[in-house]
Amino acid sequence: MKDNFSKQASAYAQFRPSYPIELIEYIISFVKEKELAWDCGTGNGQSAKLLSYYFQKVFATDISEKQLGNAHQEPNIFYAAEPAESTALADRSVDLITVAQAIHWFNFQSFYAEVNRVAKPGAVIAVWMYSLLHISKEIDGIIAEYHYETLKDFWDPERKYVDDDYAGIPFPFPEIKTGPFGIELNWSLEELHGYLNTWSALQKFIAANSFDPVHDVMNKIKQHWGNSTKRKIIFPIHLKLGIIA
Repeated sequence: MKDNFSKQASAYAQFRPSYPIELIEYIISFVKEKELAWDCGTGNGQSAKLLSYYFQKVFATDISEKQLGNAHQEPNIFYAAEPAESTALADRSVDLITVAQAIHWFNFQSFYAEVNRVAKPGAVIAVWMYSLLHISKEIDGIIAEYHYETLKDFWDPERKYVDDDYAGIPFPFPEIKTGPFGIELNWSLEELHGYLNTWSALQKFIAANSFDPVHDVMNKIKQHWGNSTKRKIIFPIHLKLGIIA
């Protein structure tokens, strides 16, 4: 499992979008018991926070101690700096396993072996990601050019799974057909700027080129932003949901 977000952990916690409660409620509607959830690759605990409303205990893991240092705290969330492929969880103890915007960094074979070890029979696994945001045709084009052209040589190979909306992610479980979900926000230019600064490829671009391309991107976006202080932002969510035997 790679750690691409420790350097910008504080910005990640501040500017990365949170997930809609409707998504979590849909997922847990398939969960029989709600004693223990494992949120793997938790980052700053965005999903763990939502799960804590429904489960007696949430065990949330990540390899980045800096990310965990910025994580949301609740009495029933227990954070641990552990890799996805090897945890302190007991055999057959987990009712729900979630992975939000992270499974593409995992060793799939080792992770799924761990999933099968810790899951109760009939437990649910849910993995999801969000794709590039939508604002308007003009702004979407600017962000797409930034993503696919400016940063194209600086993305890790695993990024291809996100660009393909997780269509190529191995998922060795009987799948439940899911409906469309999305994250809808109202963001200012400053919030959009902060989000673009969290991209992992940006840090590599700056290290190689000694300048920050986001400033030029934001100047282009401002020309199409209009008079509103904030604009509607939509992140499409792509969910894989399965039952573990």
